[in-house]
Amino acid sequence: METIKLEPKYSTKEISGKCLRCAAKHELEIHLRGLLGRYERGYGAKKLEGKFEALVSFLKSPGLEKLVNESEKYLAEGREVELIIYPDGTQPKYKLVVKWQP
Repeated sequence: METIKLEPKYSTKEISGKCLRCAAKHELEIHLRGLLGRYERGYGAKKLEGKFEALVSFLKSPGLEKLVNESEKYLAEGREVELIIYPDGTQPKYKLVVKWQP
C-alpha cells in the first residue's frame, strides 16, 4: 500500500500554519470525501479504506502527542518536517523526517 505523507507548517502572525494533528485531520477529511464519493458511485475503495484506517489509527495512537511536540520543536527551529505513515493493514508505522533548511 502507498505511504501517506503529512507536511506540517509552522504558524506565524503573518502566515497560518498547520500542526501535525491538523494536517492528519485534513488528510482524513480528503480520504473520507473520496470514500463517500466512491461508495455513492458503487465503486470499491480498498486503497482509500486502508489509508483512511491508517489515519484514524494515527490520530488515536498514544504516540501522537510526542510526534506533535517533536515536529513543533523542529518547525520552530526553521526546519521542514514530514511524517510518513506506512499502512500495513494491522498497525501502521510512522517515521518523522526532519530536513534542514539552507
